Amino acid sequence: MTEWFENEKFWEDTYETIFPEKKFEEADDEIDKVLKLTNHQGGPVLDLCCGPGRHVVALAKRNIRTTGVDRTRFLLNKARERANQASVNVEFAQSDMRDFLRESSFELILSMFSSFGYFENKDDDFRVLQNIRRSLLPGGKCVIDVASKEVLARIFKEVIHAELANGSQMFETHEIFDDWTRIKNRRTLVEKSGRAQTYEFCLTVYSAFELKELMLRAGFQSVKAYGSFDATPYDNKALRLVVVGVGK
Repeated sequence: MTEWFENEKFWEDTYETIFPEKKFEEADDEIDKVLKLTNHQGGPVLDLCCGPGRHVVALAKRNIRTTGVDRTRFLLNKARERANQASVNVEFAQSDMRDFLRESSFELILSMFSSFGYFENKDDDFRVLQNIRRSLLPGGKCVIDVASKEVLARIFKEVIHAELANGSQMFETHEIFDDWTRIKNRRTLVEKSGRAQTYEFCLTVYSAFELKELMLRAGFQSVKAYGSFDATPYDNKALRLVVVGVGK
């Protein structure tokens, strides 16, 4: 069965809504905070599910050897364009995150912008974590940034609407299902011409406790949760769930 993220047309048609220019403008600040949060020492970095290259370009601009991995050709092409425009050197690889493994190769591995939890089979998430841990150098660190159950429960809206810069309208509905382990998002884009296209995508949502336990079971020696890239506490004011795992 084909899963939603395997549909290249989804990424092409929703690109402007998922990756507005503001997201690219925020990347430098986010990377500065991540490098500080992890006390990065300058070693190689992997951005798993790098998308259109927001963070790999920011890393490469800091003279960090960077690898960007994504399964979607459309997004990788966007990332290559961004890297070329910035005149930086990035290694790109097209691969499903369930399959990508490079033993003991990276000081830091990033999974940013809710790129973790795509799979209907939750065992696949565990497989991804095992691959991440094995791809880390001894003592290397992994950062996973997601919207958690706790944060979603506080800010949840069943329907949202936005007007896009190109004049299109976006309507999105959200539904929690599978005993509060999954969220279903149904996004409809209505162009100025009136043409409408609807896409549905689902994510597994984790609490801090659940994600930490899963990472420890995957072999990380320690895991710490934060409420933002600024290392704020993971409490009732948390903006995101930012988890830092230390490999063996």
